[in-house]
Amino acid sequence: MTLILVAILLMAFVLISTEKITNVNKAAVAIFAGTVGWVLYICWGTDFVTSQHNGEYVDFLNGAVATSTAVKQYIAQEIFLKYVGRAAEVVLFLLATMTIVEILNNNGCFDFISSWVKTRKSRRLLWALTSVTFLLSANLDNVTTTVMMLVIMRSLIPTRSQRLIYGSAIVLAANSGGALTVIGDPTGLVLWNMEAVTASNFSFSLLLPCIALWAVPTFLLGRALPERVDIEWRQMPYRGDDTNLNVWQRVVMLFVGIGGLWFIPTFHNITKLSPFLGATCVLSVLWVVNEIFNRKLMRIDKMTSNRKPLALQYGVIQMMLFVLGIMLAIGVVKETGAIGWLANICDKHIHNVWIMGGIIGIFSTVLDNFATAMSFISFHAVSGMEGTALSTITDYAQNGAYWKMISFAVAAGGNIMVIGSMSGIAFMKMEHVRVGWFFRKVGVNALIGWIAGLILLAFTI
Repeated sequence: MTLILVAILLMAFVLISTEKITNVNKAAVAIFAGTVGWVLYICWGTDFVTSQHNGEYVDFLNGAVATSTAVKQYIAQEIFLKYVGRAAEVVLFLLATMTIVEILNNNGCFDFISSWVKTRKSRRLLWALTSVTFLLSANLDNVTTTVMMLVIMRSLIPTRSQRLIYGSAIVLAANSGGALTVIGDPTGLVLWNMEAVTASNFSFSLLLPCIALWAVPTFLLGRALPERVDIEWRQMPYRGDDTNLNVWQRVVMLFVGIGGLWFIPTFHNITKLSPFLGATCVLSVLWVVNEIFNRKLMRIDKMTSNRKPLALQYGVIQMMLFVLGIMLAIGVVKETGAIGWLANICDKHIHNVWIMGGIIGIFSTVLDNFATAMSFISFHAVSGMEGTALSTITDYAQNGAYWKMISFAVAAGGNIMVIGSMSGIAFMKMEHVRVGWFFRKVGVNALIGWIAGLILLAFTI
């Protein structure tokens, strides 16, 4: 059964990597692998529990007779819920932050972006768009930021050949900015939730490498642009007439939303509660402010126009389901002992964080970066934390090099191939980008940025 569960996970990885070819949504694949895996696991639960959790199971029985029903109850209560809780923390955090983005966007709080980037100089426009993307993705979510910035980019640039360059640069900036903070990407959020990293140390170590990961390929891409670019000044397609907020009201909402997200690490350090609770607290405050500012429109039933692109609405749901499915699928394989066995082999024969970083980056070029990250995160527990670490050296302690390498490597690998990140997939669907074109025109430049980032990482990690 262990071999069957491993085979299901590997087949899921293959289907996720070939989503463009098979046209099977990777969120559906991840959910299927996670649910079927746990059903099969509990059917053969006695063998797994006695080999992996024998002592805890005896304590759970407390002198009662060991039956198949007791085994299933133990798995459901003591094993399965642990992985559901970890996945729910990430999904609920994403739900809260993405709702915050939607409220801000629907009230025109990001309208300053299209005004700020108004220029016909191609390179200035490139750096303006990517700078905003880098900063927003570090504070919001990289997929949400990518789609929002791509919509803005499409409203400005009518020429598809130029949109491909600008859109590629937006993807690079979103992936790099998302890797910079613990709230900018699901990978960093998982590491933060499991106390593998602290927010300030994580960002400080990855600041220069992530800037290099974004700036170097962006500079190289800018050389392919003409001196001036054709710009269309038109209203973004998802803006409507159902908000009459003035400038100061939009600034207040932006301060509450973005400022609240900045406060979440402090909230976690003070209360030790899960970060998703801080995110939902920010959401509730912003929600109240939104209803106060828009109370007249709500009374007269004018809030009828939905300005959110359907790509973002459905993409958000798919992303959350994908995260849930991947975490459950990898969790069930870990409970068989197969991942621990593989981790011991890597510890014995490789035992080098930099080599592991290269392997992680290569995998994330073709496999989704979150799936890659979760696979390698599951190799080790955090030394000194609850659980047994497979290695006790400092690389696997809190704020150790291994955890930061994972976040950086999956972002770098996701930049090389458009199918390696959820941001890239969103771009590929919106602009019908070919994988081969992206690798030739963007991937090679992203590889140079990866090398530059690694050099800086050696001094900061």
